[in-house]
Amino acid sequence: MSDIISVKAPVNIAVIKYWGKRNEKLIIPLNDSVSATLDTKVMCAKTSVCARPDFVEDRIWLNGVEESVKNERLQNCLIKIRSIATEQQSVEKDFLQWKVHICSENNFPTAAGLASSAAGYACLVTALAKLYKVKADLSELARLGSGSACRSIYGGFVRWHAGTKPDGSDSVAKQVVDSQHWSEMRVLVLVVADTKKHISSSTGMKITAETSEFIKHRVEVTVPSRVEKICDAIKQKDFTTFAELTMKDSNEFHATCLSAYPPCVYLTDTSHKIIQIVHFYNEMCGSPKVAYTFDAGPTACLYLLEDEVPKVLSLINHFFPSSSNKDFVKGLPCPTLENIEFLKNSKIQPSGNDLIKYVIYTKVGDGPIILNDSDHLLNENGKPK
Repeated sequence: MSDIISVKAPVNIAVIKYWGKRNEKLIIPLNDSVSATLDTKVMCAKTSVCARPDFVEDRIWLNGVEESVKNERLQNCLIKIRSIATEQQSVEKDFLQWKVHICSENNFPTAAGLASSAAGYACLVTALAKLYKVKADLSELARLGSGSACRSIYGGFVRWHAGTKPDGSDSVAKQVVDSQHWSEMRVLVLVVADTKKHISSSTGMKITAETSEFIKHRVEVTVPSRVEKICDAIKQKDFTTFAELTMKDSNEFHATCLSAYPPCVYLTDTSHKIIQIVHFYNEMCGSPKVAYTFDAGPTACLYLLEDEVPKVLSLINHFFPSSSNKDFVKGLPCPTLENIEFLKNSKIQPSGNDLIKYVIYTKVGDGPIILNDSDHLLNENGKPK
């Protein structure tokens, strides 16, 4: 009988964005991207996999609900890993015929505006690779499930190389620095109250790649230069340069989405107010102390150093009041808020209540980890617990 393999994997937040694919099926991006891997103690996906001779079919359960295994991206990952196992003869021939059960869950709500698929597919390929005992670049395998998943294979700051080969074999992620290199770095995720986005990321990428005249300049000129500069800033722990490049890339990414036809609009009035407040705060401080970045949605991710966290949380508390302070800040322990004198002279007015649902306070963390037997999501019969 097969053992159950369980893995925990992290979310990542890009500071230089990937948008648009050179190959849709293989999920090969038009440009490089750079991200920070977030601490799995605060946010993670957890996956258990098991193969047995008595299983009738491949099955998958996501967050307690059974889903179809016919999903093309899931199938791509399964087929590729089984193919490598056959090639490497890493398991017995009989084992390759056994069906597999997969159970996965996130410890953060999907409504948080964070790409759960990145953590989910990083988990899945790490678990399946161990189950089938294959040796391969896991970032290349994770990319087949979700582009950004390849970056969740590593901790710290990670660069996903777009590559040039038609088969995508050089479109892999590499670690820039580990999680301890810039240990003071913190992240505040401002979960903006909003309904489901009107245009999915996949659709938005396709429309933008096909219709935007801006994207060619982004792919060929601005991103290549920006990626090198931000990797250098990360290595040197140069927050001023890091912050400026992060915000410029977020702005350019959303401008490129707006240049699509029809336009892809992801930011809301609340998102724009967060941008305004961050620039106001940095101006008052005399240099960048916090950087915003927005993926394809209204939720903001703020990068800042640990000593700025009390002040920036006070800023959020002032401009985005919550009707319930209970559990407004989730994740790492909330520091004591600090009084900011220059807020009294601000011409920016506080917003209405609850425009930000809550804040997730976290830090840069490590890549996927194999869990102990007590942490399995499947029972001894291969069914969800």
